[in-house]
Amino acid sequence: MKENKYDDPLFFEKYSQMLRSQKGLSGAGEWRELQKLLPDFAGRRVLDLGCGYGWHCGYAASKGAAYVLGTDLSRRMLERAGELNSGEVIEYRQAAMEDLDFPKGSFDVALSSLAFHYVRDFPALARKISRWLREGGAFVFSVEHPVFTAYGSQDWYYGGDGQILHFPVDNYYIEGQRDAVFLGEHVVKYHRTLTSYLDALLQNGFALRRVVEPAPPEDMLDLPGMRDELRRPMILLVSAEKR
Repeated sequence: MKENKYDDPLFFEKYSQMLRSQKGLSGAGEWRELQKLLPDFAGRRVLDLGCGYGWHCGYAASKGAAYVLGTDLSRRMLERAGELNSGEVIEYRQAAMEDLDFPKGSFDVALSSLAFHYVRDFPALARKISRWLREGGAFVFSVEHPVFTAYGSQDWYYGGDGQILHFPVDNYYIEGQRDAVFLGEHVVKYHRTLTSYLDALLQNGFALRRVVEPAPPEDMLDLPGMRDELRRPMILLVSAEKR
């Protein structure tokens, strides 16, 4: 059974208070770098896996996409997406991304934002996405950086006075399930190495175009905790093309 933490009322309420939830793309520290990796959406058929509030669906539609399908396991997420990012060309569907199936070449663009670390078998999903994309199709995603997911707790080590000492990185090459703490709640996530992410693409018909480890933008560094994000990578951005 796939975990659906985002339909837990308490967890969803905490998530709704995050800057990226309240301000959308402009509240996401990685957005400016991710935006540079996105393809031309005009006239394209777009698939957004783990679409959440639908911010990227709305963006693709605003850039002229012919059709946008946003999928998410969470009913609450999709309800909020329908409120915030609806449109004539946008459709939302509740499903685990691993359970989806589409005819070969159904989409021109596949997107995913901070969702693949919830997937147990990324190579199998990459194989499916490759089949769903037409030749020359774009695959752009963000995911929690392997340095961030390796140890599991996803929290700093603190000194006796509560000051941050360092960020733990351990068991990096031991891939698999982690008991992470996100928004004060225990959440199941999956760690894999940088090699595993990139090689899964190369082995399944993709050519790499860009790999980016985004740092927080200068004008967000005064936000609480943001300057500490310069001490270790939290997010990985990847742009690939279906060969």
